[in-house]
Amino acid sequence: MSDAARKLATFDDLAALGDASAEIIQGVIVYKAEPSAEHGDAQLALGAFLRQHFHRKGGPAGPGGWWILTEVDIALAEHEIYRPDVAGWRRDRVIERPTGRPLAVRPDFIGEILSDSNASTDQVDKFRGYAASSVPFYWIADPSRKILTVYRLEGTGYAVALQAKHGEIVYAPPFEALALRIGLLFGDDPD
Repeated sequence: MSDAARKLATFDDLAALGDASAEIIQGVIVYKAEPSAEHGDAQLALGAFLRQHFHRKGGPAGPGGWWILTEVDIALAEHEIYRPDVAGWRRDRVIERPTGRPLAVRPDFIGEILSDSNASTDQVDKFRGYAASSVPFYWIADPSRKILTVYRLEGTGYAVALQAKHGEIVYAPPFEALALRIGLLFGDDPD
């Protein structure tokens, strides 16, 4: 079938899959691989750090100001529905927690954890999709190399705002209010 005749997938096609873990990228259903222990650990560590310190109205654990969710379907466009590892919305922009499936409100932050099977999708296809949808911050954590890369939207594309490796402590935008020990993302125990 030619590309012109190909039916572009929508959320209805995802919903028909039931519990399958999949996304729609450029109108095509793309199945997500089962995560490795390293991927799961990094996803949980990133989500827990952000939720503990930023998913509040503020207080002793951190400055708050965000809605932090994991593994939710986000409709960036009719034929672009992604399920990022971690997503965040600034509460000053999105007053109520995003609800439903798929979420139709553009996030202010996306965090993806690389796996061998999804690296090109996260680093190319979804990278372009998030930039085209004006997501201000995109983090990519690479457990195999123990590197965090933080991208900031500048104009219509992303620029590297920060890169850090295991052993470093950083103030990573947009969460620069608190220090992040990179090793926590990659299996180190909290202090």
